[in-house]
Amino acid sequence: MRAVVYTGKGGPEVVEVREVEDPSPSRGEVLVRVRAAGLNRADLLQRRGLYPPPRGTRADIPGLELAGEVVRCGEGVSAWKPGDRVMAIAAGEAQAELAVVHERMLLPVPPQLSWEDAGAVPEAFLTSHDALFTLGGMRPGWPVLVHAAGSGVSTAAIQLVKACGGTAIGTSRTADKLERARALGLDHGILVGREEPKFAERVRELTGGQGAPVVLDFVGASYLPENLAAVATGGRIVCIGTMGGVKGQLDMGLLLRARATVVGTVLRPRPLEEKIRATREFGRDALPLLASGRVKPVLDRALPIDQVREAHAQLEQNDSFGKVVLTA
Repeated sequence: MRAVVYTGKGGPEVVEVREVEDPSPSRGEVLVRVRAAGLNRADLLQRRGLYPPPRGTRADIPGLELAGEVVRCGEGVSAWKPGDRVMAIAAGEAQAELAVVHERMLLPVPPQLSWEDAGAVPEAFLTSHDALFTLGGMRPGWPVLVHAAGSGVSTAAIQLVKACGGTAIGTSRTADKLERARALGLDHGILVGREEPKFAERVRELTGGQGAPVVLDFVGASYLPENLAAVATGGRIVCIGTMGGVKGQLDMGLLLRARATVVGTVLRPRPLEEKIRATREFGRDALPLLASGRVKPVLDRALPIDQVREAHAQLEQNDSFGKVVLTA
């Protein structure tokens, strides 16, 4: 099969498409003909040698999500059959023509979704659903602060907040991304500066002085002080990314007074059982929203696998809105 391969550590120049050996499903696994695979910032970090995959996963073939057709089922698989349209998150190796996935990690692709759209779903929607509801404790009607309003995960989160009857407050360094996010249901957009990001005061104003019970943070260290000032009493700050740095100063006084919780999360290295649980909960609660069209994947662009270097360069520019997807 053909697959995206990292030939070393570095920039997009180390990315190639090569012929590699086909994978084969073991007991409880399914072989999928990949039609589309989302590109994520984790893939860029892995390319630089900064985010190694879990043990047992090849470090030179990236890919954290896929959509495609079942080709063959391993022994003991009964829930799927050849030809089924499926999608899933993966520990790696998804950016290839064929991939092996545990049967319980698979989700059906809603009939109306194209392969490109389906490839934009798993990582963004499972991450946002898990962060909002499992880790954030989101309840209907709550206001939620979502940073980096144009990212794949945040575009999914905004829609899930609205589907839950909540108020979506978003931040971005780009006014255009805030405007585009309004079409997804963003209620209030806050434009933040690069050097000294400020948003807590505005969040307090928008929430009647209460603050946001849930904060989804993709930026990290540079937003920590404002997050603590913006979170509601007893609220939760769910840290999903560290684009703004990994080390920051924590004001323990603010944390104690807010009685807040700061939660870190990442899906990839979790044990299989935890990822299956997150997949099942998403399938129960949010997949019907996708099937009905109440929430939709946001696709910035889809590029053929042979243009993978261009896709990497595009994502690194940080001007995409929604997902960048590779088609095989």
